[in-house]
Amino acid sequence: MRINRYLAQSGVASRRRCEELVTGGLVTVNDLVVRDLATQVSPTDVVKVSGKVVKAAEEFVYVMLNKPKGYVTTCNDEHGRKTVMSLVPNDVRLFPVGRLDYDTTGLLILTNDGEFTKRVTHPSSEVGKTYVVKTSHDITPTDIEKLCKGVMVDEVMTSPAQARALGKREAELVIHEGRNRQVRRMFEALGLEVVALRRVAVGSLTLGPLKVGEYRIITKRQAYSII
Repeated sequence: MRINRYLAQSGVASRRRCEELVTGGLVTVNDLVVRDLATQVSPTDVVKVSGKVVKAAEEFVYVMLNKPKGYVTTCNDEHGRKTVMSLVPNDVRLFPVGRLDYDTTGLLILTNDGEFTKRVTHPSSEVGKTYVVKTSHDITPTDIEKLCKGVMVDEVMTSPAQARALGKREAELVIHEGRNRQVRRMFEALGLEVVALRRVAVGSLTLGPLKVGEYRIITKRQAYSII
């Protein structure tokens, strides 16, 4: 791994600032000053910045969880509710990528890759999130048409979505935004109460046979394929 990338992933500073530290002669590898940004660093090398040892970056881990109902999507909950962190490996510090409501089930990604999280959650990425929605009343063709065009939520029109009926009271909805409780509120705007909500895909990543409450480790390539 190149020295500037090693420093950035270890949390020293931004990639640009790390480049400046290297070219400024403030970085040593095995007690030798390095100024060449092409310098390669191995896991056994001792890297220092201004005399202080820089610990190697954590290996990135990507977890796909089928979130059950009744769990909050946070690392800790001040109200003592169960969190999704109790369902995934605890030997690596992970963070949820986005959120699923307390009563919403389905696909949730957790990782320690901050850059990945930033890219997925940033509005410009427009990563599609697919939900299966069950409602208390019948969903009409007009409702589907309105969802596709966008509906008014908090006096702001939602972006056009992809929607199709799966049954009289069940529909599939694909959105590219991440507003708070957006899917539920879109259906509420149509006068429809959501009685069950499940996310079945994020981008090209799908739940597949993963059972509720179970998780599996995915590769970096699989994770980044959704962006």
